[in-house]
Amino acid sequence: MAENKNRALAAAILPLVGGAANVTTVVHCMTRLRLGLADRSLVQDEALKAVPGVMGVVEDDTYQIVLGPGTVARVTPEFEALVEEERATAPAPRPVPAGAPEPHPVTAEELAARGAEIKAERKARNATPLKLFLRRIANIFVPLIPALIGCGIIAGVNGLLVNLGWAPGVTPALGALASGFMALIAVFVGYNTAKEFGGTPILGGAVASIIVFPGIGDVEVFGSQLSPGQGGVLGALGAAVLAVYVERWCRRWVPEAVDVLVTPTVTVLVSGLVTVFGLMFVAGQIASGIGTGADWLLENTGAFAGFVLGGLFLPLVMLGLHQALIPIHTTLIESQGYTALLPILAMAGAGQVGCAVAVYLRLRRNASLRRTIRSAMPAGILGVGEPLIYGVSLPLGRPFITACVGGAAGGAFIGAFSMLGDTVGSTAIGPSGWALFPLLAGNQSLGLLIAVYGGGLLTGYLVGFLATYFFGFSKQMLTDLNADIDAGESGEARAEAEPTDAAPHSPDAPDAPGTPGGPRPGTPPAPAPAPAPRS
Repeated sequence: MAENKNRALAAAILPLVGGAANVTTVVHCMTRLRLGLADRSLVQDEALKAVPGVMGVVEDDTYQIVLGPGTVARVTPEFEALVEEERATAPAPRPVPAGAPEPHPVTAEELAARGAEIKAERKARNATPLKLFLRRIANIFVPLIPALIGCGIIAGVNGLLVNLGWAPGVTPALGALASGFMALIAVFVGYNTAKEFGGTPILGGAVASIIVFPGIGDVEVFGSQLSPGQGGVLGALGAAVLAVYVERWCRRWVPEAVDVLVTPTVTVLVSGLVTVFGLMFVAGQIASGIGTGADWLLENTGAFAGFVLGGLFLPLVMLGLHQALIPIHTTLIESQGYTALLPILAMAGAGQVGCAVAVYLRLRRNASLRRTIRSAMPAGILGVGEPLIYGVSLPLGRPFITACVGGAAGGAFIGAFSMLGDTVGSTAIGPSGWALFPLLAGNQSLGLLIAVYGGGLLTGYLVGFLATYFFGFSKQMLTDLNADIDAGESGEARAEAEPTDAAPHSPDAPDAPGTPGGPRPGTPPAPAPAPAPRS
């Protein structure tokens, strides 16, 4: 039944994005189905948003359909299979008979209209060089998140068993499972980096593997011995980018007859030597500085730093700047075993949950919006926040700001404990909310870590609720929105599906959302005819 449900959802999506002929690439991340499209104008946005199971769409460098964690991993292969089936059964293009008139050419007016449409789309995306670069960095690390999560949970279970003295014959194996991926993460980063920057992926992985090779400890650089893993993911990223440029140079100048021999050899040799005698040392210093800086920040300004990070994380997501944090998280996990920044950033979701509860209570007569909140609340508690953000708080304006206040308070709570020496971290990036509990790690007992993180969530819930309840609405907003709106079953489905036009707020979220349209902050959406406020 589950397989039929996933296939049905894929089948509903495919014709609304222009069919298989319009789909050029199919990939997925944590929450979204990412499609490359030949012609964006063939997509039926509103009909797509109304499909049950579709949380929203994102217009970015790819067309992204938000399906949620778990669901997207099951729907994507079904979608790929349908695309292949449709292409296999599509009739071949009919040849044009000799002497037949040429197809009607596209007029200048049509070209101008299409050009204006493309220009408007690109302008709306605001694809600045910085954001494009950050998206590339995110594309390198996002595929690693499932392994980080799985190994992180295994590490947590293994630590608990070791502390309790249970299953001593199994814990070494669990430890190996948890640590094996992290020991070789540089290789995966090198592979993905070369792939993302247009090189041969395996050459990027080969160069990056130098960093984790045990024999590198015999090499002396700048008067000191290198150590396996020095430079970590940052060194691997730099090594693979260098390998891509060396490979391109070789493809340009090496004769085709010897290309297969010379290009791989020169690529690995040149970029490898530069990595060993330069990049590993430099990247090691940067990685050490990131760890030292994060520790200093939390130990000396923890409450303030937590307040700022927790309060500003959602605006950073909306601007696409949160992607710069992904390699920082990964570096901290690699060097310290956990990232202390993620639990603080996860408080942004807690503020949204508290805000949504306040909206639910304040707008007692808006049945449609209350249904949207009820359907989105379980996902919000587990850290999937796009339905609450883009369906509730952001379109309303002021509640989005008060939700950020709740996130700031939760972040300050956790940051304050860091100043007291009780650091709470996560062994993986991706989950937030209650889903982060199995991944908690730090410098104290698991019980204390759970208590501190749980206290931060409760603080975010409470402050987000109080700030929204008392300051989230003007009198006019309450008058306009607190109406008896109930558009029936079709309206309910649309209310639950359509108000999510941007990316999730989860700290994994390596996907940068586009700028949400619709009302400006502080401007209430019209209560009719739409069953719920739109973003």
